[in-house]
Amino acid sequence: MQLDNALTFSHTIIEQVVLPGDLVVDATVGQGNDTRFLAALVGKTGRVLGFDIQQTALDETRTMLTLTGLRQQVELIHAGHETLAQKLTATDQLSAVMFNLGYLPGGDHSVVTKAASTIAALQTACDNLRRSGVITLMVYTGHPGGEKEAAAVEQFVTGLPQKTFQVLRYQYINQQHQPPYLLIIQKR
Repeated sequence: MQLDNALTFSHTIIEQVVLPGDLVVDATVGQGNDTRFLAALVGKTGRVLGFDIQQTALDETRTMLTLTGLRQQVELIHAGHETLAQKLTATDQLSAVMFNLGYLPGGDHSVVTKAASTIAALQTACDNLRRSGVITLMVYTGHPGGEKEAAAVEQFVTGLPQKTFQVLRYQYINQQHQPPYLLIIQKR
């Protein structure tokens, strides 16, 4: 047996929750890997909302989704994840929301997720998460502002009511160079 890295573990958790026909969110599209993963899980009857502030990320993801036949169930949104509430109706229930905090690998490292927008998106995600739904956050701290965002996220998740949510932290603790860690929020 080998322990999963944090990203692989997040996919393992999401696979146990998302069903065909579900509504899910990729809060930070980036290179589109999580968007594609979610689109495959929800199938043709489901819906993925994918947010990114960088048009190049959305364009590359759109191309990848088209090539893999998964484009029809994905709405790519050129906006920050803090605008999630504007895309949801009063009856929408999310089964999963995935965040990869930090910057786009291979992109402009000065464009990063920020504490205020991430917390706003997290609040909306928690408010609209269905029972047994999950939110995964890959938290990267090795860039300017990363520690501050991580501290804000940690404060938010530790303040979630225990009777409504459970929160897990998955992290290797003997690694060098500030490896990412995973936070998982599940609604009870």
